[in-house]
Amino acid sequence: MRRARGSRGPGAAAAAVPTPRRPDRSSDTRRTAGRLWRAVRRQRGLLAGTGVFAVVSVVLTAAGPWLLGRATDLVLAGAIGRQFEAGTTRVEVIADLRAHGHGTVARTLGTVDFTPGHGIDTGALARTLLYATLVYAGAGLCAFIQGWMANLAVQRVIRGLRQDVEVKISRVPVSYIDQHRRGDLLSRVTNDIDNLSQSLQQTLSQLVIPLVSIAGMLAAMFWVSWLLALIALVTTPLSLLVVVLVGRRAQPLYLEQWKQTGRLNGHIEEMYTGHAVVKAFGRERQAADAFAEGNEALAETTRRAQATSSVLQPAMVFLSNLNYVLVAVVGGVRIAAGALTVGDIQAFIQYSRQYSQPLVYLASMAGMVQSGIASAERVYELLDAPEQSPDPVGPDRLATPTASRVAFEDVTFRYTPARPLIENLSLVAEPGQTIAIVGPTGAGKTTLVNLLMRFYEVGAGRITLDDVDVATLPRARLRSRIGMVLQDTWLFGGTIADNIAFGRPDATREQIVAATRAAHADRLIRTLPDGYDTVLDDDGSGVSAGERQLLTIARAFLTEPAVLVLDEATSSVDTRTEVLIQRAMASLREGRTAFVIAHRLSTIRDADTIVVMDEGAIVEQGTHDQLIAAGGAYARLHAAQFGDATSALL
Repeated sequence: MRRARGSRGPGAAAAAVPTPRRPDRSSDTRRTAGRLWRAVRRQRGLLAGTGVFAVVSVVLTAAGPWLLGRATDLVLAGAIGRQFEAGTTRVEVIADLRAHGHGTVARTLGTVDFTPGHGIDTGALARTLLYATLVYAGAGLCAFIQGWMANLAVQRVIRGLRQDVEVKISRVPVSYIDQHRRGDLLSRVTNDIDNLSQSLQQTLSQLVIPLVSIAGMLAAMFWVSWLLALIALVTTPLSLLVVVLVGRRAQPLYLEQWKQTGRLNGHIEEMYTGHAVVKAFGRERQAADAFAEGNEALAETTRRAQATSSVLQPAMVFLSNLNYVLVAVVGGVRIAAGALTVGDIQAFIQYSRQYSQPLVYLASMAGMVQSGIASAERVYELLDAPEQSPDPVGPDRLATPTASRVAFEDVTFRYTPARPLIENLSLVAEPGQTIAIVGPTGAGKTTLVNLLMRFYEVGAGRITLDDVDVATLPRARLRSRIGMVLQDTWLFGGTIADNIAFGRPDATREQIVAATRAAHADRLIRTLPDGYDTVLDDDGSGVSAGERQLLTIARAFLTEPAVLVLDEATSSVDTRTEVLIQRAMASLREGRTAFVIAHRLSTIRDADTIVVMDEGAIVEQGTHDQLIAAGGAYARLHAAQFGDATSALL
């Protein structure tokens, strides 16, 4: 396969130094937040229930300070009532105080509903405290239900987002995967979605009640005293201004933080997959230095983001305390003027605290929200990636013979517009023929296979399968006719039998064994502890590179394809096993069309046609004997392998 642009070898990755980039201001923050909200809004039922229980919780919470204020007034009334003799009335006591020059005390007592000679009404006080206890218990229960429903809504949103990403990965073209580092893509699918899940879970479940509390407590403050409520609102615009200013500086930093996380994950993934190569070339120090620098860049970006967002909470606390001072001073004056009771001021101060506390809490969550939006932006960037063209809709025009005619008709293709690769190439493979493709590295051999499989789309011309343009076929239908064995083997975590049956899940054990015998892999499988039920991990450790390649060849044998593609399929096996596999492949290719890409010319001597490519063009084609006799490019390649390499190159 052509090396992916942006995917480097282990040595290059070890030497690369991930330098931090200056974070740009995210212009898509509002758009990302809007898309995220639309995804959350789909859970209308749960959101409605969350809102209802949040409102009930806030209403009950707002009733608590009022009841406690009434309890305070009852205690104060009883304490004052005991100071005066029975037989007089409250009005007479206040009038007597005014007559003796105690006007301020008289105005204060005028706000207290006391009865001279009577102490605390313990019955009324007990009932009030009981009501307050029940109110707070109900508020807590409603808050719990609200949080549970919000968490359920978040998990459904994240589950849907993961499903969207999974579907998207299957729809993006191979070129998109090739152009992005695998570690960064994995970071978007795992780290970014997990971070978004935590951010939504921590905010949405605890966001509704604070927002409703702000509205509810504001209404309660105006109900107690509109003057004190206006004073309490003085600091609100300052709070909002602080949130906006800090948010504008912190958001790009959080976006850069998760980009740095993706880069570091890409480096780690490369070092893990190329661990043996790094050690073989003694690049451990360079790899460690590159990791250390990337890790430091990530830590620095994270520190800057956290330091910026951490300014919010102390600023909000300062404004909240300033608000408290203003309310306390003006409230004391209003009590002295007889306009409010002590219980009213007590209730108002609690309302004021409960009004400013959500603002402080929301400010403390700002960093988490910004981090979640930054992750959501990276996930949506993946979801917005261009998709491969949709499969055509219509009847199946492809017949089902044992062999297929493959034709490349004036095919032109470029990986990048500025660099021509294949120009006006034509090639025909008749049913049952074996076409060998040889040439120097970068000549375009594997590109032909990528175009045939529609991993990439042709720029001009067309490719036909049994005279049907492959661009008019569903990709799954096309690929079901083609069996492919690559030089880079791939095995997944599971049993050996499951790996072999990957392309044909309904195969019986007898069919699996027959395929492995044809690939000369049956003997080595039976030497393993559990035979065909031996479990492999996702990198196939426990079996050698040659044994992994035998398993992938058996996988291709099992599908019994009409077209067989072998891309350096025996490069990792020993000479004796290669001879056996070549014989098995000759049997498999009988009556089928086969494309064999090979550098070892001894493996393709018996091919019906040998195609020699150079710089994306066919420079020669014919049988082995014809090309040797022609003394051209193939003859020079053959001499380089089997004759005097120095003279051949000259």
